[in-house]
Amino acid sequence: MSGSTDTITQKAPTGVEPSARGRESRSAAVLALARFEARELLLQIPVLAFLALYIGYVGWRLFIGGDGMDDFPILQEVDRATQSTSLLPAVVVFICANRAVLRSRRQSTDQQFDILPMEHWRRTVAHALSVLPLAAITALVVGFQFTWAALKPGAVGHGSAAELAAGPLTVLLAGVLGVLLARVIPVGFIAPPFVIGVFVLTSLVSAFTNGSHWVRWLGPVVTEEGADPFPSELLGRPAAWHALYLTGLVVLGLCAAVLVSGGRTRLVTSATALALAATAAGVAGQSPDVSGSVIAARTKASVSPQQEQTCVRHGRSTYCAFPEWTGRTADWAAAVDRIQSRAGGSAGGERLTVRQRIDARGGLESDAALPPSATPGHVTVGTRWGGNRLPEFAVGVASVLVAGNEQAAGRMCDARVVPIMWLALSTQPDPMQSLRDVRIDDSIEGLATALAPASPVSMSAQQTTVVRELLQKPHYSVAAKMKAHWTELTSSKTPTARAAELLGVPLSGKGTSADSGSGKCED
Repeated sequence: MSGSTDTITQKAPTGVEPSARGRESRSAAVLALARFEARELLLQIPVLAFLALYIGYVGWRLFIGGDGMDDFPILQEVDRATQSTSLLPAVVVFICANRAVLRSRRQSTDQQFDILPMEHWRRTVAHALSVLPLAAITALVVGFQFTWAALKPGAVGHGSAAELAAGPLTVLLAGVLGVLLARVIPVGFIAPPFVIGVFVLTSLVSAFTNGSHWVRWLGPVVTEEGADPFPSELLGRPAAWHALYLTGLVVLGLCAAVLVSGGRTRLVTSATALALAATAAGVAGQSPDVSGSVIAARTKASVSPQQEQTCVRHGRSTYCAFPEWTGRTADWAAAVDRIQSRAGGSAGGERLTVRQRIDARGGLESDAALPPSATPGHVTVGTRWGGNRLPEFAVGVASVLVAGNEQAAGRMCDARVVPIMWLALSTQPDPMQSLRDVRIDDSIEGLATALAPASPVSMSAQQTTVVRELLQKPHYSVAAKMKAHWTELTSSKTPTARAAELLGVPLSGKGTSADSGSGKCED
C-alpha cells in the first residue's frame, strides 16, 4: 500500500494550460496525499514514542515535578521554558519526514512515479505539508503549558507570542529540512548522522566564536538561562525578529526542496525571493547585541531599584517591588508577620522595608550574587518565590530583625545565629526539611552556610545542634523562652553554649565545642 501513496492524483489535459478547475484538482490531490502522509507519519513508532516522551515530560513538570517555584510562575520565564523541550519532537520529525520521502527509493518504486501525472515537486510539497499536524500538536502543548502557568493565582509577568512560537516553528522547520535533505541527498540512512553532525558543528562554532550573540541566535532555540528572572522590559531578547527568521527559513527550505524537485514555477520563484528577504531581515534584526538603552535600564534597576518600583504598606512595614511583582507583596508580608510574631523585644514591632532587588548588569545568563544592604531595617527579596526561596527569605528577615542589617548578619558567627535560624525556620510548614533546604550541603549536622537572598549566615556545628534541637520542640515553648531572654540571646557577646542553656538545650558530645561570642566560628 505504501508504494501507492503518491498515486492520489488528478490527470490534467495535455498540451493546454490547466484551467482553474484543473488547478483546484491538483491542489486537492496534493492535500489528499499530504493527509495520507501525515497519518503515516503520526503512526510511526519513533514519532509516537517521542511525542509520548515530550507530552509526558511536560505533564510531569506541570503536575508532579518542579521545586515549588513553579507554584509562583513568572510568565516571561515560562514562555522561554517551552522552547527547549520542543527539540524532542523536532529531532524525530526531521528523521521520520526524511525517511517518508525516501520510502519509494527503499521500496524501489521510484521509476513508477515517472508515469504518474502528479509532478515530482508536488509530491515534495505534500510531504512538507504532512508535518503540519506535528507542529500543531507542539503548539497545543506549548499553549497548554503557558495557559496552565498563567492561570495560577501566583503568576506574574507577561508572556510573548513570539517566544511561544519558537517551539512549533522549530518542529515545522525540522520537518521541512528533513524533506529537503531527502531531495538533495537521497540516501536511506543520512538523517541520524546528519543530526549528530549538526550538533557537533554547532558546538564547535559556539566554542570558536565564544558564544557570540549573533551566532547563538542563528540556532532555532535560544533560552538564555542562569540569572534570576528580569522584569519584561529588561529582557532585551529579539524574539519577534527570531520568529520572522524561523518563518523565513521554513518557507525557504520548502522552496529549496521544490526547486530541487523541478518545481521552477513563477510562484515558487517569488516565494523563494520573499523567504530570502524575510530570513535576511530576521538575521539582521536579531544579530545586534543588547541595545544601549536596555543595558542602561538594567543598570538602573540593579543600582537604583527604588526609582523603578512601587511601594505598598502591609501592616507596619513597607514592601517595594517592580511593577509586575506588586501583587506578590501580600505573600511577603504574611511571611514577615509570622516571623515578627515570634520575635522578642523591639524586633516584634520593628518597621521593615522589604525591597525587591536584582543584578541584571551581567545579562540573562549571569548568576550574580546580590551584595548585602547596610541600611538598617532593609530586607532583600528576589524575583523568584516558592520552594526554597521561602525559607531563604525568612532567614533574611530574621537576620535583619536580630542583627539590624544584612551586612552585619553576614559577618557574625555567635549565638545570634540561633535565634535567627529558629525564627526563620520555625514558621515553615516543615522546619527540619527547611533547615536542610537552606543549607548549602543539605544537611542538619556540622558546619554549613545557610542561604538568604543577599547575606548568607554561617552556622557552626554547635549552632546547628542547638537549632536542630529547638526545631524539634513545640514552637510555643521555645517562643516563650526566646522572648524572655531576647536581649541576651541577641547580644554579640553571648556564646552559643549560653544560648543553649537559656533555651533549655543540653550540649554534649562531638560537634558542640563552645564559641567565644566574638563573632568568629571556632568549630
